[in-house]
Amino acid sequence: MRIPSGVSGFDELIQGGFLPRRLYVLSGPPGSGKTTFTAQFMAEGLRNGEKCMYITMHETEDELINDMSGFDFGFETLASSEGFHFVNLVSPKGKHILNQFSQSGSSSSVQSLTDKIVAFVNSRQVDRLVIDSTMLLRLFFANGSEEMTRFLTALKQGDATTLLVSEMTDPSSYSDEHFLAHGVVFFHNYLEATGMTRGIQVIKMRGSNIDCDIRPIEFSDNGLVVDPRSKVDL
Repeated sequence: MRIPSGVSGFDELIQGGFLPRRLYVLSGPPGSGKTTFTAQFMAEGLRNGEKCMYITMHETEDELINDMSGFDFGFETLASSEGFHFVNLVSPKGKHILNQFSQSGSSSSVQSLTDKIVAFVNSRQVDRLVIDSTMLLRLFFANGSEEMTRFLTALKQGDATTLLVSEMTDPSSYSDEHFLAHGVVFFHNYLEATGMTRGIQVIKMRGSNIDCDIRPIEFSDNGLVVDPRSKVDL
């Protein structure tokens, strides 16, 4: 069984879609398409009647919906369905939701945060989960590497198919999430004399035969579109 990404052309690079109940990292610089990719991933799940959750720390639900409303994949309509849950961890509502899942004996550090998020996701029986982003998550973690490892390990043990957004501008510099994840997808931006060239590259995908070449990706009226038969010339 494969989980379709909702991004035209991308699934051809990974044998037809993501393997379910696994953790995948989307890495790339600002403006490379990571958020749009995750919104299309959410929209595809909602169209199929799946339960979807978007966890963030830097924007409101209205901001996300408004940003995606310029595309024709219907995110603004699908996000109003009962199957979609949006949580901003630093908002009063987000803090209230997570506090409902506090466990006695948990510390106030990453153990508490990790347990709360995982308990909340499991309580909603989420099929598709997006977490945006690792940079902001680290603000919660005093001991970055050890605590991030614990958090990602807990996510991997859940039942959701998870996309974790990672801000990264150097594709040769790997971090904890890249080693721990089941799959890693890089987004590339190349500023040339003729304008911006965007590319997408599957670096790692356990259990799949993958295409590791950098393939063109562009924004269209229907969201991101990958051209799996062309290559980005560096």
